[in-house]
Amino acid sequence: MKKSTVTIVIIIIIIIVGIVIFGRSGGPASPITGGDITGNLSSTTIPSAPVAVSETTKVSSKVSAYENDELGFSIKYPTSWEKSETSNGISLIMPIDQSQVSTVAKLQADITVSSGKCSFPPVTTVRDRGTLTAGSNSLNMISMSNTVQGRTYFNRMYSLEKSGICYIFAFSSIAQSPTVKNLTGSNLTQAQNNNKAIVNTADTAFTDMVKTFAFVTGPAGRDETQVVPTKK
Repeated sequence: MKKSTVTIVIIIIIIIVGIVIFGRSGGPASPITGGDITGNLSSTTIPSAPVAVSETTKVSSKVSAYENDELGFSIKYPTSWEKSETSNGISLIMPIDQSQVSTVAKLQADITVSSGKCSFPPVTTVRDRGTLTAGSNSLNMISMSNTVQGRTYFNRMYSLEKSGICYIFAFSSIAQSPTVKNLTGSNLTQAQNNNKAIVNTADTAFTDMVKTFAFVTGPAGRDETQVVPTKK
């Protein structure tokens, strides 16, 4: 056999071997999506987004609106207050002016919703009682204040009951003992005056918030007797 013929045969063999090897490897693999580990394709179901039961809207730089369809109420409050949701209501932390000489350590408002009759906690330091009108609703009110180990506590609570559901609105403040900041003389007098002004301002803002309370009705569900089952 001539040398040139042998060379051609070898080249042909190399080409055939290459084709066989490439065919087995299948080339670059295409990505498989929506399948299982065996490579069988399956349809992927994208879960629908959950329906929101509460929403906070910034009405302006000073006022925000909160609405909760599940608990059935809405309120408006100062945007500067820090809101956090609980399982049965919301808590609102009020900012404290740190530029003033004072010992106020806490200013907080809470709205709690529960089933059953409304009742205020048993206390012996009730300062005053009364009622508050919020739209067409009339709320009961009590306020309490006391001093324990140098700390001054003040609380105001409103209650509203409708259709077996109780809405409690509570404002609480704590002013630390002046000894915490080593205040004496004119600084002590200034701190005591500022404490009263800060708490009174927060208390007034809290009451203004309660006045914005309104009942809301969430979107109605579909009557189950009208739903036609579908076969799968």
